Amino acid sequence: MGMYLVSVSAEDWFGGDEGGWGELASALNVELERRGLPPYESVPKEAAFARGSGRNFEEKLIPSMDGFVALCEAHLSPEEVETVCGWTVMVPPPLDEEVRLSVGSRYAEPSTMVAAAPRVLAIAERLAAVVALPPETPEMCDNLDLTTWFMSGAAKDLAAARPGAWGEDLDAAFYVALYLRAAQHAIRRGCPIVYS
Repeated sequence: MGMYLVSVSAEDWFGGDEGGWGELASALNVELERRGLPPYESVPKEAAFARGSGRNFEEKLIPSMDGFVALCEAHLSPEEVETVCGWTVMVPPPLDEEVRLSVGSRYAEPSTMVAAAPRVLAIAERLAAVVALPPETPEMCDNLDLTTWFMSGAAKDLAAARPGAWGEDLDAAFYVALYLRAAQHAIRRGCPIVYS
């Protein structure tokens, strides 16, 4: 079991049945309309799984987040820390600030914070520069690719062969990569990313 970060298809996002996100999707569109923004309706349909295709996103949150939180607190403002660490749902539409909805979700009761992927991406890119995340870091994260790379020893081997700031705390580097790739995926595919 454990906690995962996954992309959501239109079927689940707009679905009203158990496990669907329909109530939250509706509440978000009401809030977007209140702010004078168009509704978020362009969620892609479920894609057939194909390793390396970049059509789905799924990563498991295994390591401790302590080092990542410390990294954020050392290099970001309190508002930026909240943006990158406090969301429950991330969506592609650009929002000037996070949206707090009075609709609960699996890991957020009684309300849910929705973050804009472009804002999370900008922060994650800064953190990636701080730790000098290596270009070998997996980009298409559709089947625990990041999780496997960091947990199987490949990242540790690279850090030993080519020392750098990212290799000093691989757990923190994992979360930098996780949020970077999640935001990139949300923007590229136009889909929500949620904790599951």
